[in-house]
Amino acid sequence: MITLAEGLRLPTNGLDYTILALYFVVVLGIGFAAKRSVKTSLDFFLSGRSLPAWVTGLAFVAANLGATEILGMAANGAQYGAYTVHWYWIGAIPAMVFLGLVMMPFYYGSKVRSVPEFLLHRFGPSSHLLSSVIFAVSSVLIAGVNLYAMAIVLQALLGWPQWVAIVVAGFFVLAYITIGGLSSAIYNEVLQFFVILAALIPLTIVGLKRVGGWDGLTDSLNSSHGDAFLTAWKGTGIGEANPLGANWLTIVLGLGFVMSFGYWTTNFAEVQRALSAKNLSAAKRTPLIAAFPKIFIPLVVVIPGLIALVMEPTLGKSKDGLQYNDAIPVLMRDLLPNGVLGIAVTGLLAAFMAGMAANVSSFNTVFTNDIWAAYLKKGREDAYYLKTGRVVTAVGVLTGMGTAFIAASFSNIMNYLQTLFSFFNVPLFVVFIIGMFWKRTSAAAGFWGLLSGTAAAMVNYFWLYKQGIIAIPSDQGANFVSSIVAFVVGALVMFVVTLFTEPKSAESLAGLVYGTRSPGMAELPAEGDDAWYRRPALLGWGAVVLAALCYLPFSL
Repeated sequence: MITLAEGLRLPTNGLDYTILALYFVVVLGIGFAAKRSVKTSLDFFLSGRSLPAWVTGLAFVAANLGATEILGMAANGAQYGAYTVHWYWIGAIPAMVFLGLVMMPFYYGSKVRSVPEFLLHRFGPSSHLLSSVIFAVSSVLIAGVNLYAMAIVLQALLGWPQWVAIVVAGFFVLAYITIGGLSSAIYNEVLQFFVILAALIPLTIVGLKRVGGWDGLTDSLNSSHGDAFLTAWKGTGIGEANPLGANWLTIVLGLGFVMSFGYWTTNFAEVQRALSAKNLSAAKRTPLIAAFPKIFIPLVVVIPGLIALVMEPTLGKSKDGLQYNDAIPVLMRDLLPNGVLGIAVTGLLAAFMAGMAANVSSFNTVFTNDIWAAYLKKGREDAYYLKTGRVVTAVGVLTGMGTAFIAASFSNIMNYLQTLFSFFNVPLFVVFIIGMFWKRTSAAAGFWGLLSGTAAAMVNYFWLYKQGIIAIPSDQGANFVSSIVAFVVGALVMFVVTLFTEPKSAESLAGLVYGTRSPGMAELPAEGDDAWYRRPALLGWGAVVLAALCYLPFSL
């Protein structure tokens, strides 16, 4: 879990608290401003499908840039060095490009309100209900992670009791989502994206200056940790030992393909942002626009972790001293003056709220549309479902407060998140990818593939790994293996079940399988010009090439 050193307190004053208070006022103001546009359930859950691509693109990346990532990836940077960049350049960018170019036409063109609803059309009610329940559970668990991590951080940095931090942040997330719906969440995420950068960029620049620039940083780390610490691939040969506990095969297949594609292409907390775009072209460009800032996030997350390691050589050396999780707070304490410190604290709080809001807004959509309206209260008027969505938002926040403490049972909060992704997102991905590219895949295959993939990941993690039946060097390595197991088992089960069951009719698969089109998918409203930055394919390949080039300095 995220635990900060007991004596680590920031020298905050009235100026810093004023900046924090102003941020809360702006957040609520955005919520009330967005309320005027919420007249139907579509407005509440998907912003009426009216938002421009640049807004949904920034919200897409901000929804993922939670404080658990900021603190966790900075900690991983201090602990593992350049290995951490794999989570960005191989573990995010290719999958985001695949989502934009290949999967968004199916999601957006079929006019679904959620990822589980797509499974309803492709596989039927059994897969739909199972995926809805799985996603609802994972959403509140991940929302709880953000609340728990924030409570620990604010308690250590500002002296706030855990329950105060949980209630304060939970209240504000509840208020602006309940009032303004998804539009409020998305516009706040755009604001939070810039607040987060305003906190991290000065921290990185001042930190680099303190340690003698990039040359000073690399010289210090090479002398203290060896020349492999700042390379991404050295020591990842099969059979070789490295701190990450993973080889190139599990990194490429487990992280780069299965976990990455599973998360980015099926996680509705992300996909929901693209579904709120104003047309198909904007929906396709949403993850592609988000990919470009995502490429450079390691510069302001991983590098501060490396800087903290130079400034505090005792980081992570003693259980009673400063831990790797203290990397960002240590830099904030030692480098930032009051005022800028207030912005940094606000940035951390904004990051937690962005992560929680993304999961709560996706939870209320899935629960209301895919469980309540589909199976419990069918055929009610739209106003009823709009009211239900607001009530479910409150339930989601309160449940998130309860699940916050489940995270305490895990030794590392990033490991906990990756474990959840291997359990819930990877099985969804295998069902999607096979069902989307193989027409023969039957409805029964979708259900049993999803169920068996989830069960296989849990068996591998809790029994084979935790009970020591198979030796895996680290929790992260175990998560990579669990993801591969979930994918392989789910795919095999789907193949076998399909051979013994009847497929759906070709007419019912129009627009749901690659190579087929529905009338809705043919619609692609004109954007006004054909500039290069409006071409999804160009944006996508540009992001992949740029991410590959970023590897070069860490691969030599």
